[in-house]
Amino acid sequence: MRPIRRGTSPQSGDFGDYTAAKPFLISRLGGYCSYCERRITTQLAVEHIQPKGLAQYAQLSGCWENFLLACVNCNSTKKDKDVVLPDVLLPDRDNTFVAFGYSQDGKVLVQNGLSSNVHTAAMNTLSLVGLDKQISQVQDENGKMVAIDRVAQRMEAWLLAEETKQDIDTDPTNQAVRNCATRTARKNGFFSIWMTVFAGDVDMKNRLVSAFQGTTGSGCFDPTTMNAISPAPNPDGLASGGKI
Repeated sequence: MRPIRRGTSPQSGDFGDYTAAKPFLISRLGGYCSYCERRITTQLAVEHIQPKGLAQYAQLSGCWENFLLACVNCNSTKKDKDVVLPDVLLPDRDNTFVAFGYSQDGKVLVQNGLSSNVHTAAMNTLSLVGLDKQISQVQDENGKMVAIDRVAQRMEAWLLAEETKQDIDTDPTNQAVRNCATRTARKNGFFSIWMTVFAGDVDMKNRLVSAFQGTTGSGCFDPTTMNAISPAPNPDGLASGGKI
């Protein structure tokens, strides 16, 4: 899960219509789901971290610090579940890249070595938006699996990143190939998968962090080594931030 920095609100006071925040969020964070990391060209929603549908959070309906971006799947799974900030990991205040691992079979896994409290918060986060769901086994008339769910799409993204890495490994000093790889990653989404596949390539990791809006500002990656920084700096001092 890509750590991001939303930054301060583009206006003074809350948004009367929370949907008006969408272009500002996309400008600062890119057109990606803040949870599953997919690039969403349509139906990307302004997502309330603490749901506006619960009475205790109704006053946060127009609050900039309560907004992220979410796809239909993550948003509908999360819905009106109560979000107690200390009990989950959030990409706008925690280094969620450290908490989760990605595998070739499309799974999102909680990393080993976390403290008990952080491990529980990570598990809660996966359940909150359904990133722990199993793949939907759907095939077309030719017996080929169709990527209709997030698991299958993560598998496709992994294969694309691997193929792109092979192109770079064939000619590692070719800057045009590296530029093309960065554009491909940005267009495809799934930042954490690309970072995982290119784990041994500092230059590509630097390019990826720079290419995905809002990532550099999070302060969660060392600008020289591109190693993940933990705990997250949480530069905007958001509540319950910096847990990992």
